[in-house]
Amino acid sequence: MINNFTRRIALATAASAALMAALPAAAADWKPQKPVEMVIMAGQGGGADRLARLFQSIIQKEKLSAMPVLPVNKGGGSGAEALRYLKDKEGDNHTIMATLNSYYTTPLRTDIGVNIEDFTPIARMAIDTFVLWVNADSDIQNLDDYVAAVKAAGGAWKMGGTGTGQEDSLVTSMLETEFGLDITYVPFKGGGDVAKNLVGGHIESSVNNPSEALGFYQAGKLRPIAAFTPDRINVFPDTPTMTELGHELVYSMQRSFVAPKGMDPEAVAYYVGMFEGLNANDEWQTYTSEKALNADFLTGDDLQAYFLQERDKHSELLSASEGS
Repeated sequence: MINNFTRRIALATAASAALMAALPAAAADWKPQKPVEMVIMAGQGGGADRLARLFQSIIQKEKLSAMPVLPVNKGGGSGAEALRYLKDKEGDNHTIMATLNSYYTTPLRTDIGVNIEDFTPIARMAIDTFVLWVNADSDIQNLDDYVAAVKAAGGAWKMGGTGTGQEDSLVTSMLETEFGLDITYVPFKGGGDVAKNLVGGHIESSVNNPSEALGFYQAGKLRPIAAFTPDRINVFPDTPTMTELGHELVYSMQRSFVAPKGMDPEAVAYYVGMFEGLNANDEWQTYTSEKALNADFLTGDDLQAYFLQERDKHSELLSASEGS
């Protein structure tokens, strides 16, 4: 019988071989000559950081890269630090970047001299979800309770999130618009800090990704109120969606990788193959099901088209939030 380890290696090898077979011999021969820097455009402890470090671990264990992959956090300025860093790495074959939706929103909000069309798409690994959370000690049991409590606070209600003008603040703005709320948004460096502050009572609610809050939920410290997903999340079968509660509030976040402008085509092919192998890995597939992620692999021109479509969508969301 073929064990799981052998099957994972076979899947990864087959994925990479199929990709390389369509490339010139020089492309198939290319390998990184020094450690690969994996830039994370967010702080430590959040969803992006957790995923990047999980990927790094799997890549190392399964020998999917010829050289070590080294995660480096550059979350300053809602990801502006990472975006500028990648822009300055033009032509570098040894740098990739883990992205989230601030990949679109930060260049739209701030003139940092970055156009994401210049970057090289590598792979989208998953679509992440959002949930409205409160402290488990709260009297809030459902969405009606939540709306009533926020209104009663008269603008003093504190919603924690990552950065300003990023995903969490956009979802908060959606709630304000939909329910006529006045919420004080408190930004933190990462989703891990948000969850800890909600448990500690320093904020009243959050819209953390499930992976960022799941440990506290399982410990009985946090309570999910509603999900911003089309369908219920398997991990939280008793938590209704905003849609089924009568509110068309759906929002998600991509978990993808890009490279600098001008990366050599053979290097691009190498990294696409690396992530194809990772996508076939059992540990990754198990993680997605346990952490409420939708594994949705995409590469090449289709991924770039997705990025630009999402940029347009987020431009509209930002305009709506600034006008509300």
